Amino acid sequence: MTYAPDRLYEEVAYVAYHFHWPLTEILDLEHPMRQRFVGEIAKINRRISGER
Repeated sequence: MTYAPDRLYEEVAYVAYHFHWPLTEILDLEHPMRQRFVGEIAKINRRISGER
């Protein structure tokens, strides 16, 4: 299965922005692990902003 390039860029940018990880480290993550980090970052952002 291929992964949409736009979605990949979005995930990489999101993790890089929040964790300041280099591109190579983010791209080395397996897709499920990268998605997990995206989800965890989103939860942190919602908690900080007071959303539920």
